[in-house]
Amino acid sequence: MLEILPGESFPLGATVHPDGVNFCVFSEYATAIRLLLFDHPDSRQPTEIIRLDPKINKTFYYWHIFIPGLKAGQIYAYRANGEFAPEAGQRFDNTKVLLDPYARAIVGEETYDRTAASKIGDNCATALKGVVLDPSLYDWEGDRHPRIPYSNSVIYEMHVGGFTRNPNSGVAEAKRGTYAGLIEKIPYLQELGITAVELLPVHQFDPQDVRPGLKNYWGYSTINFFAPHKGYSSRRDLLGAVDEFRDMVKALHKAGIEVILDVVFNHTAEGNERGPTLSFRGLDNKTYYILEEDQTYYSNYSGCGNTFKGNHPVASRLILDSLRYWVSEMHVDGFRFDLATILSRNTFGEPIKPETGMMDIISIIESDPVLAGTKLIAEAWDAAGLYGVGQFVELADWFSEWNGPFRDDVRQFVKSDPNMTTTMAHRILASPDIYSRLDTDINRSVNFITCHDGFTLNDLVSYNDKHNLANGEGDRDGGNHNFSWNCGEEGETNNPEIEKLRSQQIKNFLTVLFFSQGTPMLLMGDEIRHTQNGNNNAYCQDNELSWFDWDLVEKNRDLLRFVKKLIHFIQGLEIFGQEEFLKVSRKSSQPHLTWHGVKLYKPDWEEDSHSIAFSLSYPAVEEELYVVFNAYWKPLKFQLPPLELGSHWHRIVDTALPAPQDFTELTAAEKIYANTYQVVPRSSIVLMKKKGILPIPNFSLSEE
Repeated sequence: MLEILPGESFPLGATVHPDGVNFCVFSEYATAIRLLLFDHPDSRQPTEIIRLDPKINKTFYYWHIFIPGLKAGQIYAYRANGEFAPEAGQRFDNTKVLLDPYARAIVGEETYDRTAASKIGDNCATALKGVVLDPSLYDWEGDRHPRIPYSNSVIYEMHVGGFTRNPNSGVAEAKRGTYAGLIEKIPYLQELGITAVELLPVHQFDPQDVRPGLKNYWGYSTINFFAPHKGYSSRRDLLGAVDEFRDMVKALHKAGIEVILDVVFNHTAEGNERGPTLSFRGLDNKTYYILEEDQTYYSNYSGCGNTFKGNHPVASRLILDSLRYWVSEMHVDGFRFDLATILSRNTFGEPIKPETGMMDIISIIESDPVLAGTKLIAEAWDAAGLYGVGQFVELADWFSEWNGPFRDDVRQFVKSDPNMTTTMAHRILASPDIYSRLDTDINRSVNFITCHDGFTLNDLVSYNDKHNLANGEGDRDGGNHNFSWNCGEEGETNNPEIEKLRSQQIKNFLTVLFFSQGTPMLLMGDEIRHTQNGNNNAYCQDNELSWFDWDLVEKNRDLLRFVKKLIHFIQGLEIFGQEEFLKVSRKSSQPHLTWHGVKLYKPDWEEDSHSIAFSLSYPAVEEELYVVFNAYWKPLKFQLPPLELGSHWHRIVDTALPAPQDFTELTAAEKIYANTYQVVPRSSIVLMKKKGILPIPNFSLSEE
C-alpha cells in the first residue's frame, strides 16, 4: 500500500525528490480531485486511485500530495469532481481522465481518441496521460545558448515532421519526420547559411483536431505547453521524446544554429462548447478560457473555437512557467508567439490599453530575467481584427515582430502593382514608418515573403488563385488576398518563357528579402521551389504536398546555389549588421543609403513608377553597393554612381541572367566599364565597388 503525505503547493506539476514525487494541480472550483497512477502506457485503467483530502491536500486552490517511493517515469493523470453547469461556465466531468497542464512528457498517443473525450462516459482507456520527469538526469555536455544577435540572424521557418518525412529524404524510415531525422540534416542547414530554425509547434498537439480523414499537420492545436510532441520522436520509451528533442537542440547548437519555437498560447485543442475534455476544461474551465456573457459559449478571438485566458493570474503563470522551462531545461533560444495580440486582451477579451498602467502577460514575459536574451517574436494580430504591428516593438524592449506589411507590400511591388515605390522604400529601410522608435534595433523587424500560412514562394509566382479543395472545406478556407501572379498561366507550365519569368520573379523576391534592412526569414523549401499545387492553407495536409521534397535539391540546384550565395554574401558585410536605421544621405561618413531613379539622386515616387534604385555605403569599412529593383515590364537604363579613381562597379547579382551568372562572387565578378546599366524587365541587380590595382608610376631616374 502506498504511503501518502500532504505534499506542497509549489512547484506545480509532478516534481521528483530524492525520496518520492510531489504532485500539485490548480483548481478553484473543483469539489474533489483524484490522482490516478498507471503501471504502463497501455494500461486501460489506473492501478492506484488516490482521493485528495481537501483538508490535508489543499492549500488555497492548489491540490497537492507527496508519495514516497515514486520515481521519474511514473505515469499519472487526474479526475476532477465539480458542478456541470455550462451556463455558469462550469464543465466538470468526473468520468474524464485529465492531463496535468504541467506534465513534462506524455504517453497514450497511440490509443488516444478525441471523439471519446467529447462524448459522455469514461475515456480512461483512450486518454493521454502524463509522465513524471526528472530534468536533471540529462547530460547537456556543456551546451550553451549561441546568443546570435538579430543583426547576424537568418531565420528558417520549418516543420520538424515535414523536413524529413518524405521517403526521398535519405533518412532511415524509423527516423523520418522526427527530431532525430532533423539532426541528420543539420549539414544541409549549415550549408544554406541560416542561423536559426523557427519550428512550427512542437508542444504536444492534437493531430485529430481536424475534419475526418485528415490530420492536423501544422500543430496549432495545443494540448499541453510543456511536453514535446511525441509524434516527432523516433523513440518509444516513456521519456524518449524529451531526450530526443534535447539531443536535437544540442546538435543544432553545436552547429551554431539557434532554436526558436512557434508557441500557441492563444487557444487549445479543447475547442468550442462541443469539443473534448482533455485537461484545462475539466480542471477549471472558467480560469483557463475567456467565455461569452452566456458562459455556455467560448469567446473565439483565435478563430479556432476558444481563447486561452492568458491574463488570468493562474493562466499567465502557466505561460511564464512554460517559457522558463523551455529556456532553462530544454535550452531553446526564443519563441514566436502565434496570434500574439490575444495575449494583450484582458480576462473579458477587451484590449488592455497601455495608458491604464495595467500589466499584461506580454509585459511580464518581456521583463522576466530567465527569458532575458531570448528572441521573442510576435505575430502581431489575431483572428478577431486586433492588429498590433509596430506596437510590440514600440512598447517592449525585447520583442520583435513578423512584419506582415513587408510581405504584402513587397509582393505587390514585385508583381508591378501601382503606387508601391514609396512604401517599398520604407520596407527596404526596415519599415521606419512602422517602427518609429529611434533607439530600437532595426532588426526587430522580421522580414518575410512567405511563411507556413499561405502560398509557397513557387506558388506565389504560379497561381492567381488558391486551390484548397483537398482540405474538404469547399475552397472556402485560406486567404483570398495573396497578391500573387501566375506569370501568364495557372499552375504548372511547359511554356519556357513563363517558366523563365517565374524563376526570375522568385530571385527578385529573394533579392529584396536579403538586401533589405531587418532580419530575414525564409520558409522551408522555398530555396528549392517547393510547391503545394496552389494550396495556401495546407494545415491538414500531412503528405507529400507539404513535406520537403529532397529530389528538388538536385532538380533546382541553381536556385539553391543562388539562395546560399545571397545569405553568405550579406552575412559577410558590415552594412547588413547595423542595428540602427540607416541615414538617408548623399554624403556621410556613417553607414547610409542614397535613393536614385534612372537618373542619379532622382528617385521616382510617382504612382506609375515601378522601379527603385539605391546605394548602400559604409565608408569606414569601404563597402559600397548599388541595387536596382525593376518591376517594370520594360527595360530601364540606370545611371551608375561615380566612384573614385581606381575603383569600379562589379556585378554580383542580375536575376535576369542564367546560373551561375545570376550570382557571382566579387573576386570573379564582371567589371562594369560603362556609367549606365540596362536592367531588363522584372529583374534586379546588385553591383559592388571593388578597388583595382593602380599602375606603379614610371619615375625618371635621371639626375635633376
